[in-house]
Amino acid sequence: MKPFSQFFVFVVTVSATSYIDAFTRNDFPNDFLFGAATSAYQWEGAFDEDGKSPSVWDTTSHCDSGSNNGDIACDGYHKYKEDVMLMAEMGLESFRFSISWSRLIPNGRGRINPKGLLFYKNLIKELRSHGIEPQVTLYHYDLPQSWKMSMEDGSTAKSYVCFREFGEDVKLWTTINEATLFAIGSYGDGMRYGHCPPMNYSTANVCTETYIAGHNMLLAHSSASNLYKLKYKTKQRGSVGLSIYAYGLSPYTDSKDDETATERAEAFLFGWMLKPLVVGDYPDIMKRTLGSRLPVFSEEESKQVKGSSDFVGVVHYKTFYVTNRPAPSLVTSINKLFFADIGAYLIAAGNASLFEFDAVPWGLEGIIQHIKQSYNNPPIYILENGKPMKHGSTLQDTPRAEFIQAYIGAVHNAITNGSDTRGYFVWSMIDLYELIGGYMTSYGMYYVNFSDPGRKRSPKLSASWYTGFLNGTIDVASQDTIQLQRKCSGSSSL
Repeated sequence: MKPFSQFFVFVVTVSATSYIDAFTRNDFPNDFLFGAATSAYQWEGAFDEDGKSPSVWDTTSHCDSGSNNGDIACDGYHKYKEDVMLMAEMGLESFRFSISWSRLIPNGRGRINPKGLLFYKNLIKELRSHGIEPQVTLYHYDLPQSWKMSMEDGSTAKSYVCFREFGEDVKLWTTINEATLFAIGSYGDGMRYGHCPPMNYSTANVCTETYIAGHNMLLAHSSASNLYKLKYKTKQRGSVGLSIYAYGLSPYTDSKDDETATERAEAFLFGWMLKPLVVGDYPDIMKRTLGSRLPVFSEEESKQVKGSSDFVGVVHYKTFYVTNRPAPSLVTSINKLFFADIGAYLIAAGNASLFEFDAVPWGLEGIIQHIKQSYNNPPIYILENGKPMKHGSTLQDTPRAEFIQAYIGAVHNAITNGSDTRGYFVWSMIDLYELIGGYMTSYGMYYVNFSDPGRKRSPKLSASWYTGFLNGTIDVASQDTIQLQRKCSGSSSL
């Protein structure tokens, strides 16, 4: 019995480079979408302009003094035409963004803000005019602060407005971003807006509320999706899916205990959201383990949830080994509580700190393979994947370009092996305000000078690489990447 981590340096080096084989854009299906992503709070700025009400993120970020917030962010609200032009020059095929609930419907439900509506119509029109497919996320963590209704009722009301107003030009909708992570993080990991102070669980039953939140998100997703199917799909011919945060998972050793622990982790981290979408109920292992702490679908709810997702949206950054032992006693967050339910502990595959992690592309390929085999090979979009680096360190972000290159190789392998994967979106198009980390780190292919009132954008090496890949001017297996690196080396400083 051998612990895999002993061989990590060798495994990661070999696996990352092995994914950089000879492939080009033309080796992917013609209708496959290569894109990049942002979200409203992290990109738009203009936090109190043109009728927008405060969101929970506005309130939370303003609890701390200073400018570590998204008040201005990248100023995408005012600079969206410039950003769309950068996308067009890059050859981007799709752009994923979210619609700010508090900008479009300031009170959460009811009156529509005409200036907010106009902004999103103009953004979508600008994208379409450059041949860029909009991929819209309906909910990306930014509830209106004045929220006073159920998640299911409110999200359905917002979805109705979005489908009606934008549906002729939007064919790909994601209802909720990272539903799994949102439930885990919001109900135990210190991001409990207006519920209890960070890292203080005295006013909340996190062992139960995490699963209630996940349950309510499934109902909210399915309500919006079924609304679309009943009222808009025949005419608009779009698709509606749910996004999950997906860890790559692999047994820590070749023991039966670790293999079984990995299966439990897959059930909790994937099956929790995906199995109800396929069969209308939770995995058996979750029901046995959690008992009354896991909500129960009524017969009507089960029918509503089953078959309600046209695709699975995958958000992936990190890969872990799974071992059959409890989480360390020093862990004080939901990670201890949630993984105590799983009965497993996750060990990072290489460096996997909050602000930096290694390329482990086989983790993404494993995720796609697992979803293919376990959930009837549904359409999959990789909605987020990227590498953080210290913000402002250099324009020559070679590790990020290599990271993207390797993970695109993993997607190519998965498609070759029969997966119905239909898109890959780099996080992120430009440097953003990161919800965890603020302006300390960034994922962007374009540098944003946040000290400049004009928020000047500058391309990094990763932007040049992605442009070359999309336009067919870079051969992944040749020396073109090295030559590109040398070409950009003269402008590596900021």
